[in-house]
Amino acid sequence: MKSTFRILFYVKKDKKRADGTYPIMCRITIDGEPSRFNTKVNVNPNIWDAKAGIAIGKSNEAVEVNALLNTIKTSIHNVYHELQTKENNVNAERVKNLFLGIEVKHQTVLELFQRHNDDIAKLVGISKSKETLQKYVVAYKRMADFIKEYYNVSDISLKEVNHMFLHNFEIYLMTSCNCKENTTAKFLQRFRTIIIMAKNNGWIHIDPFANFKIRFKKTDRGYLTQQEIDIIMRKKFASERLERVRDIFIFSCFTGLAYIDVKNLRNSNIRTSFDDGLWIMGKREKTGVNYNVPLLDVPKQIIDKYSGKLPDDKVLPVMSNQKMNEYLKEIGTVCGIDKNLSYHLARHTFATLTLTKGVSIESVSKMLGHTNIKTTQIYARITDVKVSNDMASFAEKLEEKKIKSKSNLDKHFECLSLGEKMALFNLPITLSNDPERVKRISMMWHSLSEEEKFSLWANTFEKEEAFSFKPMMKVQKIAVNQ
Repeated sequence: MKSTFRILFYVKKDKKRADGTYPIMCRITIDGEPSRFNTKVNVNPNIWDAKAGIAIGKSNEAVEVNALLNTIKTSIHNVYHELQTKENNVNAERVKNLFLGIEVKHQTVLELFQRHNDDIAKLVGISKSKETLQKYVVAYKRMADFIKEYYNVSDISLKEVNHMFLHNFEIYLMTSCNCKENTTAKFLQRFRTIIIMAKNNGWIHIDPFANFKIRFKKTDRGYLTQQEIDIIMRKKFASERLERVRDIFIFSCFTGLAYIDVKNLRNSNIRTSFDDGLWIMGKREKTGVNYNVPLLDVPKQIIDKYSGKLPDDKVLPVMSNQKMNEYLKEIGTVCGIDKNLSYHLARHTFATLTLTKGVSIESVSKMLGHTNIKTTQIYARITDVKVSNDMASFAEKLEEKKIKSKSNLDKHFECLSLGEKMALFNLPITLSNDPERVKRISMMWHSLSEEEKFSLWANTFEKEEAFSFKPMMKVQKIAVNQ
């Protein structure tokens, strides 16, 4: 439905000035809702036509008044039509505020989004990376395309961003843009940054994200097993190109460094630390957080392989991330590894294998340069091997506890030969061929109280002639001393 828009000038008769003139008011009405303001123009009531809303006559005063009112009217029309091209719901109050210059700047989504991105662009190389800027540039484009498709305007007021707007944006990303759940969630997170900026500056008062849940789907992040790493390491490649990519990828599997940090790695980052060993020390490009990783033999051999062969003090011959990922898929095919190889997979592999080998998650988190251990938990998974090792260790501790809790009588009973156990219970040795009987004898023994066990020992030793073995005497002495 087309909105109704009218501008009316009238005099405020209860505000007569000392010179006999009255102030001229302007009333803007859009869809029946009015908004008024003082034009700061005064007029003699004798030349004012209330019905036409203009000064009549050809006097200098009338001409001047009408010229000022026409200028005001034209400006209001321009503000109204400009808003119509950007927003769906244009109201009289908004038009008045924009005309009077009291409208807060950056009240539209894309204007504020662009300002945010311009600020990030200024910080690239200081506290932000090019990759971060690129992500927000893409997010801006997605938002601009969404507003155009869903609302048929070039921009929209921040005040119109509500729960339904966010819901529509989420649907748009997953349908029109074919984004997966987590990619969609990332775009929503970036847009939330813009909304937080608007709320913190008082440009909006209600957070549309307050009751909107950004849903991340837990994904099974891939990693390579030790066997798969060994296959890649042992493979002889006919192409030097694949060999270089393999070396750099394996380097990250044993250091946990991300692509950009390996690309930025210089010989000055390889230092001798407190333990007289070589460490890789640097600052993550993505977050600016320091990382310190002990240099193991495998990555050290890779560094030595390219030492002195690269310009600008570079450590490794790293090519573009796109090429690296393309060639890694080729390596996966050649090595017969049925996994989606990408460079970031090396970082996941490092986290998983170090945990599997018993390195604490706190140490892994520090080496990866994480500020929050929850981030490390996303990268690392507990493998079946880790579970098996942990449970074996747990079983050993239980067994140790069980052994420690046994009395000396129990320990010595278990050390006896089968014949000695049979003799202890006054049973003929001929019965010992039955394994089930032996098991029942042990169960019978453990069901006895300590007093009953000792009594059995004592009664047995009174009939010493029934025994042809001497160890029992030693046991008796130990039992008596308990």
